[in-house]
Amino acid sequence: MSVGLAFAGAHTGVAPVEQGEKNVPEFEPAFEMQTRAPAISNPVTLSTETVVEGLAHPWGIEVLPGGGYLVTEREGRLRVIDAEGELKAAIKGVPQVLNMEQGGLLDVALAEDFEQSRRIFFTYAKPMEGNMSATAAATGVLNADMTVLSEVEDIFVQDPPSPSPMHYGSRIVLDGDYAYVTTGEHFTQEERVLAQDKGATYGKVIRVTLSGETPDDNPFVDEEGSVDTIWTLGHRNVQGADIHPETGDLWTLEHGPQGGDELNLIEAGANYGWPEVSYGEQYGGAPIGTGEPRAEGFTEPRYYWDPVIAPGGFTFYEGEMFDWNGDVIASSLYPGGLVRLTLDGDRVNGEARYLAEELGRVRDIEVDADGSVLVLTDYADGAVIRVMPATASN
Repeated sequence: MSVGLAFAGAHTGVAPVEQGEKNVPEFEPAFEMQTRAPAISNPVTLSTETVVEGLAHPWGIEVLPGGGYLVTEREGRLRVIDAEGELKAAIKGVPQVLNMEQGGLLDVALAEDFEQSRRIFFTYAKPMEGNMSATAAATGVLNADMTVLSEVEDIFVQDPPSPSPMHYGSRIVLDGDYAYVTTGEHFTQEERVLAQDKGATYGKVIRVTLSGETPDDNPFVDEEGSVDTIWTLGHRNVQGADIHPETGDLWTLEHGPQGGDELNLIEAGANYGWPEVSYGEQYGGAPIGTGEPRAEGFTEPRYYWDPVIAPGGFTFYEGEMFDWNGDVIASSLYPGGLVRLTLDGDRVNGEARYLAEELGRVRDIEVDADGSVLVLTDYADGAVIRVMPATASN
């Protein structure tokens, strides 16, 4: 299919994309274009093609060297799509997951030396004793014909375990000798406060070595009562994370409540405020925490949405097929489709929305070797869909 869409740079004074009324209209942004940045203009025609169908709530995707993809299904299956587009049988050796509500097999990443080591990393909802579960990150070795995963070891397990199968996060991003793992705070009123507790790994960005050890330069290593793997705190449910290709900085994308989805620039030791402050409100309309969008000591999001886009994964675009290099390309579960943000340094200066009706619920984004954008649609009969430019409009 082909659709006319917004494309190219932002323009000061241009109205934002159409998105409906704010849930909390009394909240003003802390700085210009922190929300509702000008709509990116200049139309181009995009086309989509289905790579493969028949995936059960796919959650994470990685491009394999030489072609093909590694995809997780939330139910607990790790699948290969070969270079010809054939969906292979589930890989054996994946650990048991808690496939309930938002729990299951979540993100997947390839080691930087995957072609030699065959090592992969993944996150999942780990079943625990007493009907409990926790966000976990693990590593394993995938055999040459990509049918069996062996040498599986957890490198992080969230603590304490939770009785609530909600808000697990979770992305895993590899950065040299380290892995960043994002977690959620399990949603309930009783548990969400642990996002502010440095003695628990709820609502955090975690930093560990690739074997699960604590790096000596983590910010809370020498602080009594703090978990030494914590990198940042005060998050709600972080389902997007990527390294900026030019600066090397980690950025994250997290679900807000009713309003208040956030794009954050991650700084070691920073506190992002949840659930004390938020640009959103409770689902019933009551205030969050202090009832204020910001307070001293909390780090401001680089961008926020009200109403929400319900974000999943995102990536900084790098490729030849689109003139989007360095832009944020984010998934949206509601209203769906893709969201693109242009940046000026660490500030957003333009936004566009694409293919909401055509794609529906998008859980993850990846860029293929040819520069096309791959999306995972989050349905019981989900798909990998390729997005490409067609003919540009004059």
